Amino acid sequence: MNDAPTVYLDHAATTPMVPAAVAAMTAHLADVGNASSLHASGRRARRVVEESRETIAQALGCRPGEVVFSSGGTEADNLAVKGLYWSRRAADPARRRILSSSVEHHAVLDPLHWLAEHEDADLELLPVDRHGRLDVAALAASIERDPASVALVSVMWANNEVGTVQPIAEVVALAAEHGIPVHSDAVQALGSLPVDFAAAGIDAMTISGHKVGGPLGVGALVVRREIELTALVHGGGQERDVRSGTLDVPAVAGFAAAVELAVKEQADHAVRVAALRDRLVDAVRRAVPDVVLNGPEPGRGALDRLPGNAHFSFPGCEGDSLLMLLDARGIECSTGSACSAGVPQPSHVLLAMGRDAEEARSSLRFSLGHTSTEADVDALAAAIVPCVERARAARA
Repeated sequence: MNDAPTVYLDHAATTPMVPAAVAAMTAHLADVGNASSLHASGRRARRVVEESRETIAQALGCRPGEVVFSSGGTEADNLAVKGLYWSRRAADPARRRILSSSVEHHAVLDPLHWLAEHEDADLELLPVDRHGRLDVAALAASIERDPASVALVSVMWANNEVGTVQPIAEVVALAAEHGIPVHSDAVQALGSLPVDFAAAGIDAMTISGHKVGGPLGVGALVVRREIELTALVHGGGQERDVRSGTLDVPAVAGFAAAVELAVKEQADHAVRVAALRDRLVDAVRRAVPDVVLNGPEPGRGALDRLPGNAHFSFPGCEGDSLLMLLDARGIECSTGSACSAGVPQPSHVLLAMGRDAEEARSSLRFSLGHTSTEADVDALAAAIVPCVERARAARA
């Protein structure tokens, strides 16, 4: 058994809770009261929820009433794309088209495919360049072909696999010319990039607690008050009547504390983890000369790539095998593959970027966060050569 301390390089999957979020959450774990109840205990719970809503709104540049709490990013993405599509179709049956990028997270892609299969949506997944950046000209051409038929546009703020930051301002400008609402999954962007809902001009934005040092199981859809959404979950009419259900008050409090801290420390955090990321990229390239870095080159532009993301393809390796070899040495990261029915599938993101299936299956993502250190990077640098050699030998 490996007794060395774990080197955690998978912050894009989930990041440790920050002390402020732990304190805010545990302060309310023993409290009694449903935030929908009218008695004193219920009013106290409601006060915690509304103060948390105000904290998040102030941090994100939106109005408190625009913050709709959810169980996390996946539910918020589903509410955004399904709720927008259904409400727009109800108002105008001709609005069947949904435009999105080909590199979205499955929390967006899967509900979009479901709408295409079950709700008569006409889904268009737009191409990206070799770095994973949306082809804005293709979006413009698709909109102009028949703008009156477009129900919504959904483009993520930053990619969860290769870290590419998308041209949201350009997307919004194109859609706004025709009054088309824009949703953006900002789960990976929040805390790593400047995120201002009002300044961005988008209509709906997804965020998640556990990606910014908050608890699991809580997130939000930030959505403009003027936007009509059809509810996914019906019941007590909570959260503007678009997301019914009793709110998890302790989790909401922890979520708000994490968001507030992440936004406050974003600039310093980005500088620190970008320096660590650059150190990691240099170390891996020196150790494995034929490694391929996927996504924009670090330093090409500070806002082109998430500061804590390093995504590589290792020629001659199976990503899953390399991951397990690193894991045996106490180094935790993630593979670029998804698993369907127990069978590894090549990353749809890398395939959309023009990589072949073999390159896609040889990829690993290393993502840094608030607990990452130079020692973590150095541990990976020391382990990567023997692990790559063993992975290549196993495949051969």
